[in-house]
Amino acid sequence: MKINKITSTAVPLPIENVDTDQIIPARFLKATTREGFGENLFRDWRYDAHGEPKKDFVLNDQTYKGEILIAGRNFGCGSSREHAAWALVDYGFRVVVSSFFADIFKSNALNNYLLPIQVSEEFLQKLFSVIETDAKHEFLVDLPSQIIHISDSKEQESFEISPYKKMCLMNGFDDVEYLTSSLAEIGGYEKTRKQVFHNVRNQ
Repeated sequence: MKINKITSTAVPLPIENVDTDQIIPARFLKATTREGFGENLFRDWRYDAHGEPKKDFVLNDQTYKGEILIAGRNFGCGSSREHAAWALVDYGFRVVVSSFFADIFKSNALNNYLLPIQVSEEFLQKLFSVIETDAKHEFLVDLPSQIIHISDSKEQESFEISPYKKMCLMNGFDDVEYLTSSLAEIGGYEKTRKQVFHNVRNQ
């Protein structure tokens, strides 16, 4: 699942300290594959005790859609469960924007083709303001340039990402696939080393 440039509307979740148990409650962690977790994303916020959608929760509001989730500060805190990233991706999100992420969540997101973008608190509030004014406003996430743009305006902000994870996301690689993609290069290096060693021994 490659990520390069994504242009999309966004879903606002202006709540701080959203922990992984709120993202995907512990009772739904029995499955071992990544599929199906999206239907229980924010389960206790989305549905009442009878399984009926809560009208006041943003994922149940047809006004807001998109591949970008814009969340409040300290998103993904709490336990280290990787299922939180699985649930967000399975629901359809490819990018999460916040002014701060828990380190373990950020790592899990990057390992599961979900791009966590950390922006300043000021820029985060601008994003919320834009969506409040126009729910259909689009944002451009430019991973190669490491910039998030408010489309149709000059407002933008850069974000940080490790060069290795950036390369993996842009090529759709997980860690194993990255190693596999490098087998020819590794083989060539080993062949060169063996030849050098052979030449040294025979001098």
